[in-house]
Amino acid sequence: MATGKKKYYVMKVGNKVHVFTGRTPRQAALKAATRGFKDIRLRERGRRNKDKTYSIHVFKGDVKVVDAPANRPSWLPAKVKKPIVKKVGVERVKKL
Repeated sequence: MATGKKKYYVMKVGNKVHVFTGRTPRQAALKAATRGFKDIRLRERGRRNKDKTYSIHVFKGDVKVVDAPANRPSWLPAKVKKPIVKKVGVERVKKL
């Protein structure tokens, strides 16, 4: 496993702000999908491009409930959530 720096990705839904962590936007999107978000738009916190725009990573998310692996620990339930995300694209915005 590659060791990388943890990044913070911000997702605004209405007036609420959710922060997800991960090395990549996809990893943060998987966490958002696990929590039930379908339309995921993530902005890396504290990061602005050279042309003073922000990159918004856009994903479509879903979650499936699947059987846990046969070698699961005793505390893990028989059914677990499996997040699924598909990257739609990257948008560039001038101001937030």
